[in-house]
Amino acid sequence: MAASPLFLSSSSPALRFPSSPFKGNVSSLRTSSCSFPSLKTTTKRQLVVVNKAAAATVGAPVGSVRFRLDNLGPQPGSRKKGKRKGRGIAAGQGNSCGFGMRGQKSRSGPGVRPGFEGGQMPLYRRIPKLKGIAGGMRKGLPKYVPVNLKDIEDAGFQDGEEVSLESLKDKGLINPSGRERKLPLKILGDGELKVKLSFKARAFSAAAKEKLEAAGCSLTVLPGRKKWVKPSVAKNIARADEYFAKKRAAAAAAAESPSA
Repeated sequence: MAASPLFLSSSSPALRFPSSPFKGNVSSLRTSSCSFPSLKTTTKRQLVVVNKAAAATVGAPVGSVRFRLDNLGPQPGSRKKGKRKGRGIAAGQGNSCGFGMRGQKSRSGPGVRPGFEGGQMPLYRRIPKLKGIAGGMRKGLPKYVPVNLKDIEDAGFQDGEEVSLESLKDKGLINPSGRERKLPLKILGDGELKVKLSFKARAFSAAAKEKLEAAGCSLTVLPGRKKWVKPSVAKNIARADEYFAKKRAAAAAAAESPSA
């Protein structure tokens, strides 16, 4: 007997699908906003200090840029971080950091003084010095502003005028600069003087003093700067001056008594 094909007729019962746990209306399934706030990721911005005054154009007027604390800054490349010498390999300068293996200069502390060469004759003692300066280089520096009599004669001074450091500057005869501005005046005897003048200087040479006295000029020796001494030394000097002054007075009195 042949099997007859299966036909679904209207009278046959409807097919049923497996049940679902969802019991409700499908149209009610809509996207709803979450009550929790959304976590948004923010990117960190690097703070860059820019000198707005430097960024301005060269041709812009100065008044257009206003300097404030927020736009002041060094120019790019003008400031360089100093090199920090460390100890050991981790510092980045090698094992000894440029100080070498051993020796006084590789240890901590002040090291050696400038010019020290380990005990041998140093360079500043090996080189030749200027000849004729027994007290050293500083002894050869000038101590006065020298002026000769022939220069004073050519300057055109009239009779009775005063010759001093200020008057010689006014005449343009001397123009000291630098260290020479603090030096006193000294009159030298080169030349002749035919007018009678009044001289005020710190020192006079022997030839100048003789010629000026012969010409009838008045000479005034200005006092020099006193050398500083200790108070105890100054007290002893004052006592010695007082003692010798009394001794000279006693000798003068003794010399006058026999004649009387």
